[in-house]
Amino acid sequence: MMYEGFAAVYDALMADVDYARWAAYYLSLAQKYGVFPRWACDCACGTGNLTLELFAAGVAMTGLDLSSDMLRVAGEKARGRGMQLPFIRQDMRKLLLHRPVDAVFCACDGVNYLLRPDDARAFFAAAFAALRPGGGLFFDVSSPGKLAGRLGNNCLCGEEKTVSYLWQNHFDRASHTLQMDLTFFVRAADGRYTRFAETHFQRAHEIEELLLWLREAGFTQADAFGDQTFATPGAEEERIHFAAIRPV
Repeated sequence: MMYEGFAAVYDALMADVDYARWAAYYLSLAQKYGVFPRWACDCACGTGNLTLELFAAGVAMTGLDLSSDMLRVAGEKARGRGMQLPFIRQDMRKLLLHRPVDAVFCACDGVNYLLRPDDARAFFAAAFAALRPGGGLFFDVSSPGKLAGRLGNNCLCGEEKTVSYLWQNHFDRASHTLQMDLTFFVRAADGRYTRFAETHFQRAHEIEELLLWLREAGFTQADAFGDQTFATPGAEEERIHFAAIRPV
């Protein structure tokens, strides 16, 4: 799924997310490992919220995503804030940059959208190759408990100022995959609503398998943390963060 119609409503649905805090956490996490990014890329950057916050913090950023619609919104926001940085359509499993970077970031479920173990392995190998020696990969996933428990086989609904939605989920335990059937009703200026639907899939990756695949990719140090903490993830954790460092 490439977030086609979703790009138009994504920011409205994510309005309560503190991206500045998220960026500050990732920079602190990087510094914990001696990584002080000057050049970095943001994979699965979506509409660029985290990318722009990292750029505002002084990191020269490149935003990458598969969705042209998401990238268009990200570019418009950057220009609106007077920021000049590239947003490029690219598959993160085939990440290829013109120069090594200090850090690769991938936030807000980007890795969950890698549905097969080989997809995650490909991304980790590509990220390793894109990093300078001593650089780091920093990313998060929604936990298996969140996808299988809180979201799986549940129906959710919500209403924002201009968007209402129905969110029907089914979790397949054999494939560890959550199917999300999303229906949106978007209100236009004249009060009429436009309806559109999308289906998204995410995989519930286990912590230990992700750490294993990171080590297989060549990262000699790989760790998992609770949601925006530096502590070991708790049993009820819904978001888990990872740091993996390319050896010098």
